[in-house]
Amino acid sequence: MKITVIANFVGDKKTNRFVYLAQTLARRGHEVKLLTSDFVHYTKSFRDEFDLGKDVQVVLLHETGYKKNVSLKRLRSHARFGKEVKKYLASNEKPDLIYCALPSLDCGVYAAKYAKEQGVPFVIDVQDLWPEAFEMVMPVPFIGKALFAPMRKKANFAYAAADEIIAVSKTYCKRVQQVNNAVKETHSVFLGSRLSGFDENVANNRVERTDNEVWFAYCGTLGSSYDLKCALDALAILGVRGYENLRFKVMGDGPMRKEFEAYADKMGVKAEFFGYMPYEKMCGLLASCDIALNPIVKGSAGSIINKHGDYAAAGIPVVNTQENEEYRALVEEYGMGFNAENGNAGDMADKIETLLNNKALCQKMGAGARRCAEEKFNRDCSYQEIVETIEKYGK
Repeated sequence: MKITVIANFVGDKKTNRFVYLAQTLARRGHEVKLLTSDFVHYTKSFRDEFDLGKDVQVVLLHETGYKKNVSLKRLRSHARFGKEVKKYLASNEKPDLIYCALPSLDCGVYAAKYAKEQGVPFVIDVQDLWPEAFEMVMPVPFIGKALFAPMRKKANFAYAAADEIIAVSKTYCKRVQQVNNAVKETHSVFLGSRLSGFDENVANNRVERTDNEVWFAYCGTLGSSYDLKCALDALAILGVRGYENLRFKVMGDGPMRKEFEAYADKMGVKAEFFGYMPYEKMCGLLASCDIALNPIVKGSAGSIINKHGDYAAAGIPVVNTQENEEYRALVEEYGMGFNAENGNAGDMADKIETLLNNKALCQKMGAGARRCAEEKFNRDCSYQEIVETIEKYGK
């Protein structure tokens, strides 16, 4: 089959979901093109090339770029990328199938229209919910909904046009089916990682420890969706209770990094902010920690996200404040940690203290986390469902 994969946010990570899928499909004998952006969202910089070897043809399409994640410039930039996708599809050979990541949305609309006109199967892979994620940061909900109404219209159009619905969670699948009831069977496939690769990274980068400290881990963006202040408050409460050996290892960067660093100092929490780390190094440090923290702000549209898989793969217990019922149920099902009340630093501190005083429970929950990773987050197994969904159109 000739398969065109469209994914705006590939970045420079060879571990990206769509890079992995493109390479997997190419190895299975398909002719694969990956249409992605020349602008890297994570570093806010442009690139001239993104080489995946001879098996996958990478096409870098231009967008104008932006500095802030929530801004008109970002919407204009995605609109430009969408127009470039439209232009490329119209002027190149028709594929046998289009596999499109959502968001961004403009490219999804143009790809959906092209697929319908040309009779090409259109498969979507929903990574995040827009405009829901943007509405969360609007201080006045009514204004936010009105402002993002055009974005919702685009999302609904792309969702409704899909021949197959794939998403990173059941939560997102259900959202798509609100406007697309023609597709009865959806596919919830977590982002995950190659566990063999994760384990190799850990083996090569694990931190050798001889201290008597307890290390807490947070991985990911330092932005408005992540309630690091609640986590810092919880650790400060434990400090008052007499726990002096707690250390918070924060891996990642984002617009609120300086604010979180200042807050850690203010609360007297011993926190180390590493900024952006190569994935290999992050795996090693994460697996060297004792407890993972997953503090997500109230009302977040996020569901199953990257850090969930990494926390599970590391085999350490998690203390979670995220409201998403799908992830909370996963924590309970595998006994891999505790769910705390969202935004309640005292409850979070109590859950952490339970782990601090019970090493056997920590080990048991860590084993549950690793079992969850093996059963739910291992790409080498879980992504077979995506491959089979695509390949049935070639039969």
